[in-house]
Amino acid sequence: MRCSPFDISHASTVASWPTTPTEALMWCGREEFPVTEGTVAAWQRDPDVRAYVLVETEQPLAYGELWLDAEEDEVELARIIVAPGVRGRGLGRSLVRGLLAEARPAGLSEVCMRVHPQNTAALRCYRGAGFEPVDAESAASWNTGQPVEYTWLRHGHA
Repeated sequence: MRCSPFDISHASTVASWPTTPTEALMWCGREEFPVTEGTVAAWQRDPDVRAYVLVETEQPLAYGELWLDAEEDEVELARIIVAPGVRGRGLGRSLVRGLLAEARPAGLSEVCMRVHPQNTAALRCYRGAGFEPVDAESAASWNTGQPVEYTWLRHGHA
């Protein structure tokens, strides 16, 4: 398995992975369900977004993004999802490790992520990959204007 840059030809596949409206909301914060190929493709137009897939024999198994913010000197891991048929096999953690490796060359000092507070499987995955909750003051500040009170995590080693 390897972490590879996302190819637009995978947009339809990735868009199909959320199986319920709640899962789509926890994945990408959107009320849209089903998520469309066009939505996933549109994310790729942001110049500060770098999308990746975890692939095995050219088959995408997981998807995630790096959101680069030079002004804040940070990179945020975002929109991480694993294909429904392969969940529970540690692929989310493998993708997160791959994303961290891709983030290092950007030279940004902070690596963080936000997680829907009810997404317990994701929280377990990210904690297992070395992420820890940020302090309450930072979380409160970062949640200002957010649609939910996200759980904010920071990686111990940028």
